[in-house]
Amino acid sequence: MGHSAVFSRPGAHRVAVLARHGVLPLELGLVHQLFGSAAGRDGAPLYEVVTCATEPGPVRTDADFAVHVTHSAWQALAEADTVLVPASHEEDVPEAGGYLAPPLRDALAAALRSGKRIASVCTGAFVLAAAGLLDGRRATTHWRSAEGFRRLFPSVALDADVLYTEDGGVLTSAGEAAGIDLCLHMIRRDFGAAVANEVARATVVPPHREGGQAQFIRRPVPRAETASSTSAARAWALEHLDQPLSLRQLAALESMSVRTFTRRFREEAGVTPVQWLTRQRVARAQQLLEETDLPVDRVAAAAGFGTGASLRQHMQASIGVSPSAYRATFRGADGPDGSVRR
Repeated sequence: MGHSAVFSRPGAHRVAVLARHGVLPLELGLVHQLFGSAAGRDGAPLYEVVTCATEPGPVRTDADFAVHVTHSAWQALAEADTVLVPASHEEDVPEAGGYLAPPLRDALAAALRSGKRIASVCTGAFVLAAAGLLDGRRATTHWRSAEGFRRLFPSVALDADVLYTEDGGVLTSAGEAAGIDLCLHMIRRDFGAAVANEVARATVVPPHREGGQAQFIRRPVPRAETASSTSAARAWALEHLDQPLSLRQLAALESMSVRTFTRRFREEAGVTPVQWLTRQRVARAQQLLEETDLPVDRVAAAAGFGTGASLRQHMQASIGVSPSAYRATFRGADGPDGSVRR
């Protein structure tokens, strides 16, 4: 006798969340909260999220309570469109040697082969790597686990400096909060920026968070400057990004030589003045592309790049997409008939 379907909402994108003993409650909850908040213009939920386990029943968390899981992982993984693996402090440890029970390894591999999207939060990346899903792919995990991850999985291109990665239908994210960034990224991919931004607004989190990685990042809100020796120059530069800015000019604002200013700037900002200016100009261009209908050449001028060709070159190098592709992503969420594009 066959089992009844795990998912019951026709037309919704099906997300299976794999809960293992020691699962982090925050990660388990944020997936349901974010995907569960995504709705179309008619208010209908766009996702159906179910929690599953290899052995349904009580699943320990890393807190002082357990969660009762009713769905079988084997069936849920087979029916899902997206499979998400949260972290487990109990199982995701380098000392485990990357061991993964063959049935789960095979089920995850089969899910990817069949075209399902597979994602992990935090050290859930150890599970994907142990299943062989990250071989030759770019991935990330919590920075504290990076050394152990590299030792266990040398064939994975680990980047511990980013919030999340996406490579060939497999996505990974860093620590717990980065799971929010990852989920919002997937919602943007599935249903557009308008839906993702509304989910972020309802959850009271930023729709885009600066992470230093080549991804679609909204212009970061400048941090409140402390009394550092180059803060005034940085604040002034942000107000004059459309103008030619020289090192001599910025150094003069702080009454320093160019050499001293450059050294102190790097000590305080972590990058050179030229690198910092380029990042801020790319971020300004992203903001204008997303929020205005200005032609690319005018966006380039307003961001201080001068020409559209220069803007295209810098955006491609910085975030991996052209200005027109970026605008299409963030201004193309709504279809001509007002429907939400999938």
